[in-house]
Amino acid sequence: MFSSDLDFYEIESLFSEEEKLIRDSVRTFVNDRVLPVIGKHYTEGTFPTDLVPEIAELGLLGSTLTKYGGAGVGPIAYGLINRELERGDSGIRSFVSVQSGLVIYPINAFGNEAQRERWLPKLISGEFIGCFGLTEPDFGSNPSGMRTTAKRDGDSYVLNGAKMWITNSPIADLAVVFARTDEGVGAFVVEKGTKGFAAPVMKGKLSLRASVTGELTFDDCRIPAENRLPDARGLKAALACLSQARYGIAWGAVGAAMGCFEEALGYAKERVQFDRPIAGYQIQQQKLVEMYSRIVQAQLLAHRMGQLKAAGTLHHVAISVAKRNNVSIARDIARVGREILGANGITDEYACMRHMCNLESVYTYEGTHDIHTLIVGQALTGMPAFTGGALRKD
Repeated sequence: MFSSDLDFYEIESLFSEEEKLIRDSVRTFVNDRVLPVIGKHYTEGTFPTDLVPEIAELGLLGSTLTKYGGAGVGPIAYGLINRELERGDSGIRSFVSVQSGLVIYPINAFGNEAQRERWLPKLISGEFIGCFGLTEPDFGSNPSGMRTTAKRDGDSYVLNGAKMWITNSPIADLAVVFARTDEGVGAFVVEKGTKGFAAPVMKGKLSLRASVTGELTFDDCRIPAENRLPDARGLKAALACLSQARYGIAWGAVGAAMGCFEEALGYAKERVQFDRPIAGYQIQQQKLVEMYSRIVQAQLLAHRMGQLKAAGTLHHVAISVAKRNNVSIARDIARVGREILGANGITDEYACMRHMCNLESVYTYEGTHDIHTLIVGQALTGMPAFTGGALRKD
């Protein structure tokens, strides 16, 4: 959040007292527990799993649910949670948004009560970590081409196939997996330790290094038929999950942008060249003004999106607009922030370059920038520009 003397649009007044308290508690957690260690984890390519119990204790997992241990917060408070977490690091926000929007959400929305009682309390408490399997090695932007199958065999389903670029998979206790069945696309919960199921880690990432990414492989993996989520019918269910994740990303990107702006502004005020702080030079002020203006735009867009979600009228195209706009803004701001920091900006003492590298992934995942352009373009013109027409929903 901007300090009061920089809040020219009085954005602070848009939030309720409860929303401010939630935001401030997450900001304190990020300041005290995430920022002191995240640079080391990023450099070493590790995820701070020791923070998961604290994240759960704060009520940040499945926070919008009112049952099963959920905190029952509203959409704007949930957005602020994502914003503050990503101010720390995109990897931390990714962990929470995957657990909440891509694992807890589909089990709650598409599962039966027995499934909810079985898995949600442990996911919300952090006892279980989950992951979401939709993207495949050959099918990312086009999920309708998925090759993973689930064949009914008596009281079981047998899964074969693979998923790729899966956040949390190597450390997950269960995976929500979409697969093609004889009746169309369905969703299944596959638990760790199931024969024929593996989740190898993906190495060599130069982005999201403080996040665990892996694959999911299924080789005649037999799971009980009761592990199928009964109301997840077709790709429409998967896309509903993605809408939840994209909503959180659109808020989270604002946090990364604000973190970069705060760092660059503070540095510019203190860094002296030619006998004066560089903040006093026109070129640096132009950069700072552009950063500030675009963050304000992103904040207002995210807040309006939250209002629409609270009212139950949020359209998936509006989510695409926000995800596309806010991540692009954050990506640009991280780069300009690094410029202001000069050579110091490439060191791990500062956050801008870490955010910049992370945002390259955020720009691509949960719908690439180009795919969201086509989603919005189709809504504006009524004409699908995807190869082969609009994305299939079956």
